Amino acid sequence: MASRTGRTSEEQPRHPQMTRRLAVQAGAVGLLGLGIEHLGALRTMGGPATPKGRDDRAVIYIFLSGGLSQLDSFDLKPDAPAEIRGEFRPIATRTPGLSICEHLPKLAERSGLWSLVRSLTHSSNDHSAGHHIMLSGRSDLPSGFDPTKPRPSDWPSIASIAGALCPPRNNLPPAVVLPEKLIHSTGRAIPGQFGGEMGAKHDPWFIEASPFDPTAYGAYPTYEFDHQQRPPAGAKTKRFQTPSLGLPEGFSESRLAGRLGLLATLDRQRSALENSAAAGGFDDERQGAVSLLTDRKVKQAFDVLHAPDAVLDRYGRHTFGWSLLMAKRLVEAGVKLVQVNLGNNETWDNHGNIFPHLKDKLFPPTDQAVSALLDDLNASGLLDSTLVVMAGEFGRTPKISRLAEFYKLPGRDHWGPAQSVLLAGGGVQGGRVIGSTDKIGGYPRSDPHTPENFAATIYNALGLPSNVSWRDPQDRPHFVYHGEPITALM
Repeated sequence: MASRTGRTSEEQPRHPQMTRRLAVQAGAVGLLGLGIEHLGALRTMGGPATPKGRDDRAVIYIFLSGGLSQLDSFDLKPDAPAEIRGEFRPIATRTPGLSICEHLPKLAERSGLWSLVRSLTHSSNDHSAGHHIMLSGRSDLPSGFDPTKPRPSDWPSIASIAGALCPPRNNLPPAVVLPEKLIHSTGRAIPGQFGGEMGAKHDPWFIEASPFDPTAYGAYPTYEFDHQQRPPAGAKTKRFQTPSLGLPEGFSESRLAGRLGLLATLDRQRSALENSAAAGGFDDERQGAVSLLTDRKVKQAFDVLHAPDAVLDRYGRHTFGWSLLMAKRLVEAGVKLVQVNLGNNETWDNHGNIFPHLKDKLFPPTDQAVSALLDDLNASGLLDSTLVVMAGEFGRTPKISRLAEFYKLPGRDHWGPAQSVLLAGGGVQGGRVIGSTDKIGGYPRSDPHTPENFAATIYNALGLPSNVSWRDPQDRPHFVYHGEPITALM
């Protein structure tokens, strides 16, 4: 019987139900020679084949962990007092009447490709809560929310919902996050980026190409910095690591075929182990694993370090550039939603030294890489079907502050009531500004929008209907939309 999502009950996303199934999967991974570390990725690959005639709509969600200052990027207040307006001057864009920060010149030249929402608002000034809010698209925090760690009762992330409800294409997971999980400097995972109440089976696929370093911020190697400008403890060895998807050394295609023969035997044993719908995604996971090993287009999507010199020069030879180039290639290969974390460890959390760090370390690689992404998507025709959004967990305080015991120069603190969000493609008309803030950039003055509207805009761009839901093990529906898409952008 078809559900309100248009899927049969057997196709509804569900929590993992049987540990025996995981044991079967682990055996399959071992037989393929992938190694147990790939099991988490394989778990996300289950799902029905792409329906015939399905469109190729996609989303790239650029997330700025730490919180971008709206007053120093897309909503400058040049007539405000000095303690509000800051050091940067506005420059004109290609769009009459629209000005942005002088240190974003490439984006200014491309304003016809993107629009702004200057009035996104929520009530939290806490990093963990803000991450949860903007990564899940839910302003209300779940019961039992713990800012120090993810919990099974957290709301599912937008990436998890997209991964569960969007059919996979080309045997690829529908949603991925790169180049790393969002980790606090203490080493804890920040809540809001996982499957939450949908279950760990629906955690997004994390492409961990960038090793965590609690003292590194920005886009290494060329734009790495420390918020407090502390001298480096030693030589930096951090490097971007393209995921290795090749067959293990000495593992020929004939041996792969042999291993797949063994998997056929395992398939026959599977029915004896469990007789439930929970086994339905196993064949898709195995097929996805083989696709990752053998599909040249997929391998090329990951191998960004060996892109042509001209491409690397445009995107930038740094983590921001490599990450957005990978996102573009993954969308081309068939991934529906790619979340790109531009900076780990709350990179954009500029409590101090905000102006030199934005000017010299954060805006240059962001301006370069995002502009190259928009250019490539536009030139290839993919921008019409690919929504690009860029947001953080909140904005920054209107009033400049000084924490002299930690920082040499002033900065801005956390501010949930207002942030600016950039959107492009996916039906968004370029050169528009939706909403406004008051004269000090602190609160929406007109057309306020919520994280629920933001998430609904993403789901709508993916082609998910407004009544779509996922079902828990008790077959209860959990509706995905909690707000209306921002239609004024279209």
